[in-house]
Amino acid sequence: MLSSRLTLGLAALLVLAGCSTQRSQQLPERSEAEVKAQIVRLMPAKVPDRAGWAQDIYTALDSQKIYPSTENICAVLAVTEQESTYQVDPPVPNMGKIAQDEILKRAAKVHVPAVLVRTALQLRSPTGKSYADRLSAARTEKDLSGIFDDFIGTVPLGRTLFGSFNPVHTAGPMQVSIAFAEQQARNYPYTVDGSIRREVFTRRGGMYFGIAHLLGYPVSYEQPLYRFADFNAGWYASRNAAFQAAVSRASGTRLALDGDLIRYGSIMPGTTELAVRSLGKKLDMRNPSIRSQLEQGDRLDFEQTTLYQRVFALAEKAEGKPLPRAILPGIVLKSPKITRNLTTAWFAKRVDERYQRCMKR
Repeated sequence: MLSSRLTLGLAALLVLAGCSTQRSQQLPERSEAEVKAQIVRLMPAKVPDRAGWAQDIYTALDSQKIYPSTENICAVLAVTEQESTYQVDPPVPNMGKIAQDEILKRAAKVHVPAVLVRTALQLRSPTGKSYADRLSAARTEKDLSGIFDDFIGTVPLGRTLFGSFNPVHTAGPMQVSIAFAEQQARNYPYTVDGSIRREVFTRRGGMYFGIAHLLGYPVSYEQPLYRFADFNAGWYASRNAAFQAAVSRASGTRLALDGDLIRYGSIMPGTTELAVRSLGKKLDMRNPSIRSQLEQGDRLDFEQTTLYQRVFALAEKAEGKPLPRAILPGIVLKSPKITRNLTTAWFAKRVDERYQRCMKR
């Protein structure tokens, strides 16, 4: 019985591991033609240029040495359908108004009068149209990103409000973070057209970096649901949220189960770190050691740390039964584009529904 559980556990790990070690696990070789044909078959029939999509997905998987299993392909397709319904640059309702409202909010924070902002938006941009006209006509994030690039680059007020940072943070058919893409650009298999930011707005770039974010790191999850949650909330967010729940149970401290184990960008302890510190004597660990191990929360081997194992031992003793090693993070999604009360759990479940349908095709 134990042997069969270990075999199943290994299989689950390999299915959606999404890392280079997959190629060394004696998985059956699959030809490019076979993989692309399967991608075409699994995509909805109404999607235009399915062969083109299949080529870009295959290239992304192959160049990142991610095994093209049916599970991995369906995971990619499920996220893409959820994020954009296979639109390379999906339109956003009321994009122009959202952008102008955000500009005015940013101006208010730095005490720039609204009248000055509106005057600056009437200036002629490099396209010959005013920034206000271009914002009104904007329909997609690509439109908006180009406007902000020009506004920041040519208008002094643009630099005052935004510095050198374009406020359009996500792009492409998988709505991947542009900052993430810029960090993962080293082995990008295509010739870059100007910048990585511009590449993310293309189908090939959006799929490459989206697949890297979805499958480019090893996990020990037994269900793909948690990888889908991580896609929305950040690598290992589901694993870390379960750890936070264990910390909360052992310490009696109520925590936000958001997957953030430390206060990133600060040496000051956050609420999770403070709760763990309160367990220091029971854990037989000092604060510096606690901090250094919490900082491993963005890696798989966090699960092998003394801190991780001792926290779960304390929590399970208090609970009287085993606790889950992954849960859906409790995060409310916030964005000017979002008009409903949505959460990471909602996102993960919707993607998982699409994934399950794909697996049955």
